[in-house]
Amino acid sequence: MDEVMEKYAHFEAVIKDNNPAADLSRIRAAFDFAKSAHENQKRKDGSPFISHPLAAAEIIAEMGLDEEAIMAALLHDCIEDTGVTYEEISKRFGTSVADIVEGVTKLSRVTYTSKEEEQMENLRKMLLAMAKDIRVIIIKMADRLHNMRTMEYQSAEKQSEKALETMEIYAPLAHRLGMQKIKWELEDLSILYLDPIGYAEIEEGLRRIMSSNETFIDSMQSKISERLKENGIECDVYGRVKHIYSIYRKMYSQNKTLSEVLDLYAFRVIVNDIADCYNVLGYIHEMFHPIPGHFKDYIGTPKPNMYQSLHTTVIGSDGIPFEVQIRTWDMHHTAEYGIAAHWKYKEGISGKFADEAKFAWVRRLLESQQDSDAQDFFQDLKIDMFSDEVFVFTPRGDVINLPAGATPIDFAYTIHSAVGNRMTGAIVNGRIVPYNHELANGDIVEVLTSNSSKGPSRDWLNIVKSPEARNKIRQWFKKEKREENIVHGKLSFETELRRVFLQMSDLTREDIQPRILKKLAFASFDELFAAIGYGGMSAQKAVNRIRDELRAIDKTKKSELMPFEIKPDKKLKPIHGILVEGIDNCLVKFARCCTPVPGDESIGFITRGFGVSVHRKDCKNYQKSLETPEEAGRWVRVAWANSDVDIYSTALYITARERSGIVMDIATILNALKIRMTSFAARDVDGGITTAAIVIEIKTREELNAAIARLATVPGVTDIKRGDG
Repeated sequence: MDEVMEKYAHFEAVIKDNNPAADLSRIRAAFDFAKSAHENQKRKDGSPFISHPLAAAEIIAEMGLDEEAIMAALLHDCIEDTGVTYEEISKRFGTSVADIVEGVTKLSRVTYTSKEEEQMENLRKMLLAMAKDIRVIIIKMADRLHNMRTMEYQSAEKQSEKALETMEIYAPLAHRLGMQKIKWELEDLSILYLDPIGYAEIEEGLRRIMSSNETFIDSMQSKISERLKENGIECDVYGRVKHIYSIYRKMYSQNKTLSEVLDLYAFRVIVNDIADCYNVLGYIHEMFHPIPGHFKDYIGTPKPNMYQSLHTTVIGSDGIPFEVQIRTWDMHHTAEYGIAAHWKYKEGISGKFADEAKFAWVRRLLESQQDSDAQDFFQDLKIDMFSDEVFVFTPRGDVINLPAGATPIDFAYTIHSAVGNRMTGAIVNGRIVPYNHELANGDIVEVLTSNSSKGPSRDWLNIVKSPEARNKIRQWFKKEKREENIVHGKLSFETELRRVFLQMSDLTREDIQPRILKKLAFASFDELFAAIGYGGMSAQKAVNRIRDELRAIDKTKKSELMPFEIKPDKKLKPIHGILVEGIDNCLVKFARCCTPVPGDESIGFITRGFGVSVHRKDCKNYQKSLETPEEAGRWVRVAWANSDVDIYSTALYITARERSGIVMDIATILNALKIRMTSFAARDVDGGITTAAIVIEIKTREELNAAIARLATVPGVTDIKRGDG
């Protein structure tokens, strides 16, 4: 505890440096309260638990946040991990502090059915918390940062899980909030656990060239400082090697070695005003050779997360390329701490956003999740929060920010939903361009519209890059084209079913359909088709989930098919792949009326003199026999043994529209599937209909389903049934 109090003394010094007006007595009271609440708790490393909220609060203090945020950081685990209530915190420290603590607590309390759902719900809750009080999310960032700093004491599984979550959720959020310093550290700590070998290679590589790094950085730093001071510019110049994850991403995404990474070094020049930023840029380009295409002006067109700087990449006299970032002190604080640097709280003001325009993306992201499933929403958020940006202009000169690779359609929907819905074309830099034209920085974009436009095309969903545009297109189709959506969706769904050798009849049985719809979270198949039609659900994703559910159902049924125990001292011997309850080494044959195969729910009938005849449970002869008391007692439970050695004959009855060559098409497909056909009888009936009865040999139900699915694709085939007595 002495060590904790030493840390507290340092913590107070940090507060005095960054927020001299903070009331240290209130903060000390919050610390003592939290210390008492966590008194008997330890962290994984054996240290008192209070050391964690203290470390998180120090991160908050470094950002210069107000005393309420610092107090809430000290108390942030009290409601979740101790018996302390919201009311107690509110009574002692005020409702504002209690609200923040409760907000942080709510971000941790929920269990989910899938990882995607968990990630989506976490993000959604963070966005909602952000909209209420930004301090909640900043404290959550500080909490995660300290947890990642001490992740070495967790299990390997926990390290990997938390590192992945940090990389996919917290680092993108830190980026979107402009908190670059925290983002970089979260990325480096995450990659340490996600790819320790790659991390170690880069770390070792940087260590080997450490002396030359330091020499180069010192040399360039001196040159830049001296030249600028000679010209009367007051500045601070800092040089550094880029952080490990930045190098890692370039090495592995571009398949480069450490020596091939161009901008390994970065220099930061901080000046007093914007005019000096551009003056410095001129001197840098005079001193070193600029690399074409590597200059970005984020002062004239700031990033959506408020980041401002001039970026240029140049080559020094010794041939080493490096990046130079030029900014003012205000820009520097914003770049380091993002929203936290902009946030100034005053008594009586709630934590709502002071500048709604800068955080319109929060509202957009919340809106975009309304019609998305978990996985789509999560992917869209990553695009919105983590993608590179492109800056384009309206004809009036307004700057519009879009994801890299955006098209005129994205631009139109960013202006307004109605503009996108009535779009008929686009002009970029004075030339008419196609819908899929990729916009570049500085393009001037004009959207052509018409009141007689029929609305967006479904193909646009595959063209647009921004989640906002995709969501607005889906909304239009959902509202305007329900019947058409159902038709399109059903067609896509059935095509995808055939691809995995399933058919609609496999899903509409009374025992299957409710489970399938529950798995997909739709009330009916029409609702599913409509969602696929307007893009709210992909056919491939729906079929993959259905296939997983069918496998789970089959697994359950297989266990039910083996209700009798096979004692270890007397194992039953399967005959033709069938185990018969209570009977060993008996004659087994398969009923011709229903031709069961492995995977079918089956039942055995003890015949007079011919052993056990195996039927499917949906066989009409079996159902009828149960009504006769004399025969009902002769049915015996059977189960399929785990064997794919035996071959089974089964009958299929095909109905098709009469046409030349249909028999040959059916035979060709079976031959391609390497399925032997032992009988084939076809005939034409009234009304231009052809019927065919075939007997094939297969090993498993899966093989049979595959054959049925492929035969269903033959032009003209309208129905395929198995014999059922």
